[in-house]
This record gives sequence, C-alpha cells and structure tokens, in this order.
Amino acid sequence: MRVRDLPLAEPYVDHFAGLGIRELYPPQAAAVDAGVCEGENVVAAIPTASGKTFVAELGLLTADGPGLYVCPLRALAREKYETFAALPDVDVGISTGDFDATGEALAGNDVVVATSEKVDSAIRNGAAWVDELACVVVDEVHLLGAERRGPTLEVTLATLRRRNPAVQVVALSATVDNPEAIADWLDATLVESDWRPVDLRTGVAVGGHVAFDDGTAIDVAVEDEQGGANGGDDGPDDSEVTAALVADTVADGGQCLAFVRSRTEAVALAERLAEDGLAEEMAVESAAMAAADEVADVDGTVTGRQLADCLRSGVAFHHAGLRSGHRSVVERAFRDRDVACICATPTLAAGVNVPARRVVVRDQKRYAGSAMEWLPTLEVHQMCGRAGRPGLDPHGEAVLVGDADTEAELVERYVEGEPEGVESTLADPASLRTHVLSAVATGFAETEEEILGVFEGTFYAREAGAGGLADAVAVAVDDLVAAGMVRRETGGVDEYRLVATPVGETTSKQYVRPETGERIVAGLRTAAGMSTATTLTVFEVICDTPDMQDTYLGNEERAEIYRFARANAGELTTAMHETDDFEEWLESVKTARILDEWIGGATVEELVEAYRIGPGDLDSRIERAEWLLSAAEALAETIDVSVQAVSRARARL
Repeated sequence: MRVRDLPLAEPYVDHFAGLGIRELYPPQAAAVDAGVCEGENVVAAIPTASGKTFVAELGLLTADGPGLYVCPLRALAREKYETFAALPDVDVGISTGDFDATGEALAGNDVVVATSEKVDSAIRNGAAWVDELACVVVDEVHLLGAERRGPTLEVTLATLRRRNPAVQVVALSATVDNPEAIADWLDATLVESDWRPVDLRTGVAVGGHVAFDDGTAIDVAVEDEQGGANGGDDGPDDSEVTAALVADTVADGGQCLAFVRSRTEAVALAERLAEDGLAEEMAVESAAMAAADEVADVDGTVTGRQLADCLRSGVAFHHAGLRSGHRSVVERAFRDRDVACICATPTLAAGVNVPARRVVVRDQKRYAGSAMEWLPTLEVHQMCGRAGRPGLDPHGEAVLVGDADTEAELVERYVEGEPEGVESTLADPASLRTHVLSAVATGFAETEEEILGVFEGTFYAREAGAGGLADAVAVAVDDLVAAGMVRRETGGVDEYRLVATPVGETTSKQYVRPETGERIVAGLRTAAGMSTATTLTVFEVICDTPDMQDTYLGNEERAEIYRFARANAGELTTAMHETDDFEEWLESVKTARILDEWIGGATVEELVEAYRIGPGDLDSRIERAEWLLSAAEALAETIDVSVQAVSRARARL
C-alpha cells in the first residue's frame, strides 16, 4: 500500500515522501484496513520501530476536527510535538505542566500533545476544548497497568469518551498478552503484529558464547580480569561480558545500548568502556568532543563532568538523575551516530527513540524494597525492541547476560516468555480517592451510585464490572469525608448528596492528591500559629506529601539530617515523636533543606555535591515545589489563613 493512495492532502504526501515514507509497513496497512483513516477506533499492538507514529498521524490528519496526542513522558511529548509541528500547515500545541489551568490557550490548534495528567487536570478545571476533539491518540496505552499513571490514563480516556461519544480513539501499544481486552474496552479493531522492519534475534550470553533464538550463535572475546581472555576459575563477571559484547558491536561498525539496574552502575559501566578506548575506531572525534562541550556548558556538576568525559571517548550514560539538557545531548548524539554506546537504566527503554544494532541487558533484576525481583517481561522486551536500526542494520540483536545457573531461566522468562497482560490499578485506594474527589468536585457525580456511573467506562469496569468498585468507592467517600474534602448533605428520607468542600474543590483543581491537600492544610494552620514561620517551614510542609518525590537518604547522612531537624525543630510543623514514618519524614526534611538552601543562593553544583543527588533530581524537586507552593497558596486563601512565607518561598524559588 502506497502513501499516495491514502486519503491525505498532497502536501502531506510530499512531506512523507521527503522523509522516505512512500510505502506502508504491513502493520500500518492493517491499521488503514481497520479504518484509522475513516474515523474508526483502532488499537495497534505492534513492536517498537514498526511505524506506530505514522498510524497516529493518519488518524490525526484525516480526522474531521482537532486531535489530541496523549503520551506518558514529557521527553516523549517534546519529541512528538516536533514531529507533528514539521507537518505542513498543522498548528500544534504542547502542554505538560501548569496543573491548575484549563489550557484554553490550546484551543484552536489542529493537534495538541499532552500528558494524561495534563488532560485530566484540564478537565477538572473546566476546559471546553476537550469536547471539540475529533481524534484522540493514546501512546503507550499498555501503561494502563502502571501505578498512579495508569488510573489517571484510564479515567481520563473514559471521561473523554463519555463527554464525546463520537470521538475516534487510536491506541498504540507494545505487544502485551491481552491487547484484545483493551480493544474490546475501546470498541476498537485490534491490529496485532510481530512484524518489524529489521529482524530481531534474542539470546543469552554465558561467558563469551551467545546462543540466539533463531538457532545461530556467536562468540566474543572476553577479557577476564582474573584469568585473561575467557579465563579465570569462576569465569568473567557480567560487566566483563557486557563490555566485550559492546566492543564487538562497535568494532563491526554498529552502536549499542547497555541496560543496567541503577544510575551508579550506568556511570561505572560508561567510564569503564571509555577507559577501554571503546570508540577509538569511530571517526567521530570532533562530533563527540562537540557533544561533550555542550554537556559541560549545561552546568559544572560532578555528573555533568563525568558525562562530558565519557562523551569525549564516544560513550555516554543516561538516567533520570541527568538534567534534561544532558539527556537531550546524549540522545541527539546517539541518533547522529556520534556516540558508540549508551549505558542506561531501564527508563530509557520507555522513552525516546534511540535504536541500536545491539542491545545488551546486563541486569534482569532490581531491588524492590529489601529484595531483588525479576524485571517484568514486558519491560525487558521493550529494552530488546530497541535493537535494529532500519536502513542501517541487517538485523537487530538483543543479548541477556547470564551464567550457567540463570541461562535456562532467562530463556524461559524473556526469550520465549510472553509479556504480561494489562491489569487496571484503579482500585488502588490512593488512586481511587483522587478520582472520586475529582468526580464530585467537577459535578460529574453527587452520589456513590453516580460515581460508579462515572467509572462505568473505565478499563477496570470492563474487566471486573463497575459494581466491583462499590465497596472501595464507599470506603473512599468515607475517607474523603473524614479528611474534610467531601461532605454529605441530607436530602429526603435516607437520601443525601455528596458535595466537595471548598478545600476539596481547591485540592482537585490544583491537581494534588487528597492526602497532599490534607497535609498542606494542616501544615498551614500549624504554621499560622507559629511565632515565626520561615521558608523552611513551608518547604517541610510541601515536601512531607505524597506528591513530592522522595529524596534518597543515605546511611552516612541520616545522622546529619537528624541533627538538622533537632536544631531547627522550632521551624518545622511536625515534631519528631508525631511522625507516622520517621524515615520518610527525615527524607522530606532533607528535601526541604535542599530547597531552602537553593533559594538562599546555593548553586546546583554545591547542592549536588553536598547531598549526593543528581542535578536532574534537583530540577524535578524545584519544579514540583513550584507546583505544590502554588497549591499551598490557593489552599491558604481557601481556608483564610495567612502564611506569608508561602508566597515568599514561591517568589524566591
């Protein structure tokens, strides 16, 4: 099937031709046959690099009205915004922040790119533009099963469909075990395929030997630090095998992605590869040096210097602790083939488009609480799916690093195993309270029965029936009443209606969780009664909420933060003996201290070094603090409490 045969305007056909897109991939053709260009709902469950973005563009460009592209990550939103903005005569808007706004400035755009949280927030704040949508594309729809993000995605999508039953939904997914369930929920035609533009072979490496699932095998020379090449009594360790696999790829003119379990491991592996002279055969010295200089210009942090040093050797690392400027340089340099290898945590696999000839998954377990747990098969498959660059590689290779004891398990679990099915997490009590409050605060529901009606269109209701939530909704309502977010107003005999209190309404509009709103209100009232509430006071309040990300507290600094809390007890709204979870509270005090020192003039470099956080962590805490301080200001006005330190902290932040 040719692009020219599709119902697209000539400028679009020429645009795609300029990108080399003239013929449709089989999954794309199947989506056309399913009616994606005719306003029909379609679920495309196809591998990475099989053309999902083009399927989205077909739906958006042929829709009879404005379109919305919903994606899970900001970095991905920016990438898709740039893709759509390049389309001729298409006005594109993007929104990923300002959770207390309707986003009315987005009205009038042909396509809006936004996170599900932003769309949910816009709905809560009375946005009218969402009712005008003709097509909604949902990327990574399998994230319905993710904690927190999943319930928001499914409630938002259910709400959009309830408000506009005629809206077309195009859902894009990685291959999962139950795509037919998602398609059934969305009244959509399922397009399911394992076709890839570049064949993928997956195998397990034991020492220097890799056996692939297609019956082929390769051997790479592994330098065992204990016993020479492929030597040593215990054999080479996982890092040595990984380094050999990466070096083998680069020596053959390819690029590699190496996935490890933690940030520390990603940096360590990248530095090792750089020291080994990995990229000496790559003719990219000047380009790599330019990328290194660009990273060095972002800031002077230790992390930035480490990354710049690695880039000068054609190697990089990538994790959530990097600043967005760091990550964008790494991603662009890799796509331009100026970097031989990226050592990354699994977050890269769910993010932007960075294909490689070979993917090496060194670690298949990660810490979950106090124990190591296997990674989900879907997550590993997403990593493996990055292997193979269309037009550059004859095939892609994904290699899991194991040993004689784990080889059979890795083959069964990840090479031959099927990815997990998607299951709703809407019944999670914290998520349910959030969305029950939203339903009441927006006026969508006034009784528990009507709340169940709101949830009737969710994925959970399709799988378990809305009635399955009845008891959980009743508990959520009781919790919200106890928290002062909702009240029951008596009607006739044995009748009452649910009404959001002013605090509940403000909490919902500010897009913070009910527990966060409750904590902020209590903290503001305590601060108002203090002789002198400082910016540290305010930061402690907002940092001691579930909407502020935890900041790791190492053993060596625990005693120091404890001493700081004791010395500044008069400025804190929570006494040590009053905390339900002392460890979590100490973490919030650490975050509050960091933010207070930031507005006091401390530099990024000083804070990163003093508190052992990534520069990207600092950026995210500052951004969240701005949002939570905005919520605190609104809640202070709602309860008629004056805490001048709130406005002072926000202004200085």
